Amino acid sequence: MKILIADSGFTKTDWRVIDDKGDISQAKTEGINPYYQSEEEILREIQNLHNQVPEKIDRIHYYGTGCSSAHNREKIAKLLKRYYPHAEIEVNHDLLAAARSLCGEQPGIACIIGTGTNSCSYDGQNIEDNVPSLGWAVADEGGGTYLGKTMLTDYYRKDIPEHLRKTFKEEFELTRDGFLNKMYQEPMPGRFLASFAKFIGKHINDPYMYNLVAHGFDLFLTKNVLKYKDCKDLPVHFTGSVAYYFGDILRNVAQEKGLHIKHITQQPIAGLTLFHQ
Repeated sequence: MKILIADSGFTKTDWRVIDDKGDISQAKTEGINPYYQSEEEILREIQNLHNQVPEKIDRIHYYGTGCSSAHNREKIAKLLKRYYPHAEIEVNHDLLAAARSLCGEQPGIACIIGTGTNSCSYDGQNIEDNVPSLGWAVADEGGGTYLGKTMLTDYYRKDIPEHLRKTFKEEFELTRDGFLNKMYQEPMPGRFLASFAKFIGKHINDPYMYNLVAHGFDLFLTKNVLKYKDCKDLPVHFTGSVAYYFGDILRNVAQEKGLHIKHITQQPIAGLTLFHQ
């Protein structure tokens, strides 16, 4: 039996194939989000996957952003079926992927801080409670879209320190009109905003950048994690690129709030592979 596992975020999708011998291979595609992409756009990514994994697959475990609704889960399953007609397909929300990857079969608080953010209380088998994410345009405090949006707002309103403003202008040459076009005329503006997390990371030792990230994490913990019952008694885990690369700041902010962080991983796919293996 060949098993295909997917962890799909806003920016990228990680795929793993486990064969009959337990050997593991991998593939990568762009991120898939059924809230923002048409069926044709999603199919292009699945075709890209099929070019990398053309063999017959018996079972697919797909975890993805935007898959909290039954409608979107059915949509993804239907599109996967076009390229893998013989597979038994299970589609779940990426939050369950985080919980299974980070907590295994133990209770805990599982959090995602990547391009977007989410969190849940997990009893070792099921998600018990979830503070609604609401997406990048409304919330996603601490995530890549939030950090990029906050920094760019400060940049155009001249609230960012002048030396950082000069460096940003030289590196990106992004005019106000160019920014507005990216945000309101082109697809996937959340992905565009999150791309500036790399610039923030490059200058994280500057007090402005450090405080920007710390404040984002403070908001995330306050508006999400601290609302879960027993959050100060349970281990709190994180997955996602922003949590991983700014892990020291995250641990400092969490400690100030009396929270115990256990695992911080860059992505959940390795833990998911172990879970299904």
